[in-house]
Amino acid sequence: MQEKSIKSYNLTGLPELLAPAGSPEALAAAIAAGADAVYLGSTQFGARAFAKNFDRPALRQAVEDAHAAGVRVYLTVNTLITDRQMRAAMDLVSYAYEVGVDALIVADWGLAKLCRENYPDFPLHASTQCSGHNSHAAKWLAEHGFSVMVAARELSADNLRRLIKESPIPIEVFVHGALCVSASGQCLFSSIVGGRSGNRGECAQPCRMQYNNKTPLSLKDLSLATHIPELIEMGVASLKIEGRMKSPDYVYRVTSIYRRLLDERRAATPAEIAALEAVFSRQGFTDGYFVGDTSQMNGVRSEADKSATLKASQTLKQHAPVRKEPPSPIVLPERTPHAPIPPPLPPKPKGTVEPSARFYKPDTIPAEHSLEVVYLPLEKFDGRVANGVLLPPVIPDGELEAVEAALSRAAQSGARHVMVGNVGQIELARRSGLVIHGDWRLNLQNSYAAEVFAEFADLLLSPELLLAQMRDIPAKKSAIVYGRLPLMLLEKPCGATRLTDRMKKDFPVITEGGRELVLNSLPIYMADKQSLLAPAGVGYHYIFTKEGPQEVKVTLSSYERSLPTKKEVRRMK
Repeated sequence: MQEKSIKSYNLTGLPELLAPAGSPEALAAAIAAGADAVYLGSTQFGARAFAKNFDRPALRQAVEDAHAAGVRVYLTVNTLITDRQMRAAMDLVSYAYEVGVDALIVADWGLAKLCRENYPDFPLHASTQCSGHNSHAAKWLAEHGFSVMVAARELSADNLRRLIKESPIPIEVFVHGALCVSASGQCLFSSIVGGRSGNRGECAQPCRMQYNNKTPLSLKDLSLATHIPELIEMGVASLKIEGRMKSPDYVYRVTSIYRRLLDERRAATPAEIAALEAVFSRQGFTDGYFVGDTSQMNGVRSEADKSATLKASQTLKQHAPVRKEPPSPIVLPERTPHAPIPPPLPPKPKGTVEPSARFYKPDTIPAEHSLEVVYLPLEKFDGRVANGVLLPPVIPDGELEAVEAALSRAAQSGARHVMVGNVGQIELARRSGLVIHGDWRLNLQNSYAAEVFAEFADLLLSPELLLAQMRDIPAKKSAIVYGRLPLMLLEKPCGATRLTDRMKKDFPVITEGGRELVLNSLPIYMADKQSLLAPAGVGYHYIFTKEGPQEVKVTLSSYERSLPTKKEVRRMK
């Protein structure tokens, strides 16, 4: 395990100030505003596919310009990658290594594995898309070669403090910018409903739309500008500003204010908050997750907000350098790049995965069934009707002890299997002694990612994969063949039991692990398409959420007999 170090990235003893750069102009603005580092994307594999981004010559120039000014450059390669994309992704990594990028921000476990094997001296930062919620995740990341963890934006100050204290690697924290209402890396709404995957940088922002004639999923932008002294005292290693889709003026104004707050080690004044709001806001800012109060977090981009931004943009004349004495230029040791070729895929494992299902209502589980494993959420497990448990999808440090105690009781009551959906849960699962299975929440989309979790009995693949892509992965694997997919995982309650969109589609809302899940309006149904599943070598996994006992029986029977359905359903492709 790597030794913990939260030493400052500069000589002032302060956290690093990390600014977004969605274009060369925004990069210049960030440098002038006093950023210690910038993060930017290439034209491939970045989570902001619609930003201007940097082609390869522009990336080389960006590194040269930033290093000359003493500013580090982190490249976002933070989308999920299929097997057939991996060669191109590693070619980009090779180029980034050659031109002197200081670190990679990654979200795909398979890409991270290949980076470690081919470029062990290339620092890896775990993207917020990795759903890093606790110190167990940080320890796992350290063991797997990561040098920084970007913390989940839903963490409270208390949980963040404990994470930093117990983490063996530095923790980076978002302090300003747009908030996703869903836990990062756990949102399928745009992908499943709109065909644009947030995990591939194409999010259509369905959270900003109206549901029930309101905007219950649209959050104000984050600002922790009034908490700077507390963040410094905690030992946060890096303060990150969101905004690769924003203008150079936005980058300059926001970064320069945070630069001043850091240098003076103080909280923002009301006048500075007003200045930040004028640059961009959604009816003000929120620090709701940080302070543990989510009651006032909702906001939309109002006409008054737009007017204030327009007025502010007309007053800025130039991006004058904020620092009188910029840091010394950065000179990296000479690197010797090579063109890594992903290793051959391992042979397909013998045996198949037996059918399994997760239920959210214990009284709907049939007394007689052919399911190998029946899961219930941990808080509902009683040892009578199920033999597997679903760990809460999010377990911050403050909840670890309670979850571990509940898992131990479940094992004593007859649980034999546990489903893991987050790397911060793996240690709990190991300690339980139960058979470990990988959930779809791990976002497994390629063979190299599957190898990372080879200790698991089997893996439930990402529902974003096509059947042909599932076939490419030589692992003991399952796919969700029936059920309403969880589209969002909410830390902030939405205040409704269902959300109805402008097309009159209903999205049910249920709870798991004390947090709300927004479900798809339609269930997946593949009973009459099983001939398409066999060539992919996948087992069957069912999700039963809103179904009653009779509907569960009919559904399982329809798969046994390969029956079609007249219901409106969703198909896997």
